[in-house]
Amino acid sequence: MKPQVVPSAGLRHLAAELDELKRRGLFRDPEPGPAPETTFASNDYLGLAGRPVGPSAAGAGASRLIAGEHEVHRRTEKAFAHWLGTEDALLFTSGYAANVGAVSALAGPDDVIVSDALNHASLIDGARLSRARVVIVPHGQVEAVREALANEGASRRRWVLVESYYSMDADGPDLGELRSVCDAADAALFVDEAHALGVLGPGGRGRCAEAGIRPDVLVGTLGKAFGGQGAFVAGSPELRAWLWNRARSFVFSTGLAPVSTAAALEALDIVEADPDRGARVLELAGRFRTALGAPVDGTTVLGFGQIVPIVVGTEDRAVRLSELLAEAGYAIAPIRPPTVPDGASRIRITITAAHTRADVDGLASAVAAALRRL
Repeated sequence: MKPQVVPSAGLRHLAAELDELKRRGLFRDPEPGPAPETTFASNDYLGLAGRPVGPSAAGAGASRLIAGEHEVHRRTEKAFAHWLGTEDALLFTSGYAANVGAVSALAGPDDVIVSDALNHASLIDGARLSRARVVIVPHGQVEAVREALANEGASRRRWVLVESYYSMDADGPDLGELRSVCDAADAALFVDEAHALGVLGPGGRGRCAEAGIRPDVLVGTLGKAFGGQGAFVAGSPELRAWLWNRARSFVFSTGLAPVSTAAALEALDIVEADPDRGARVLELAGRFRTALGAPVDGTTVLGFGQIVPIVVGTEDRAVRLSELLAEAGYAIAPIRPPTVPDGASRIRITITAAHTRADVDGLASAVAAALRRL
């Protein structure tokens, strides 16, 4: 008979706190992933994640600073930098690692960070680790950024952190105006293009390219539209050199696996060979929004682009809507606090290149029917 395991004093409280999460409808339990043809919740915007990838080394073997540097790393970094029109880039193991590492390495205790209220957790955590003074401004309000920068003139350096396309609200700031505000205040603009690259902007090169601006720091992920794993920070050679030496999530991590790096390079080749791939996704998303029609009372359809958030209010309503759609054959997870504010639970529908017109028409009918049953 196995001995009974008694929780340690430091973990004894967890069972009660997990029960509280369940009571509030906020508990998440791992489940097998849905079939690709039924899910409308994936970030695989260009439908590239399921393709087979040729042979490559399974792992880097060490931090790239020690013995983990592979030829494919530099080839991929230079390719993404060239595609985006930046001078260089540095690969990280994930988008979270890229944001946490870059923000905490660039900003310091004598700096100020002006951060959009809806920024991703990775940007928030990077700002906290930097020990800079953080000023949170209302979402998407460029004038609030201007005012915050004007009030922080005595700081050593000023940083503005935003996402180009916010995945939970399907919106984004006026990047052209934001660039002008930063230039006038001698502030650095840090833009996370995670959900935009591959779909939005000319040839899928993002909303910065669409606005005709270059941020001081541009972050992109390889695990969304490029269908793989990892991320990169793009910008000047000096930026890359500093992050190579001082971004802790890069320095103290095994390098991105060569097999993942090669997959990203191959995905970029596909995107460059078919620059209209993202535009076709946007056409499907526009078709879905039109077919969905006017929102039902008590719901709000947000934003633009390939992501279609439908806000329904309480956690219970979001879970119920997800269950009704599952009954109809569509896998769409409910989005609840802390990912979104209390009272703003939703489903987040993502349209991808794996979908057809018939798929999005069928989903629109299913969503409309499910909303009427809430």
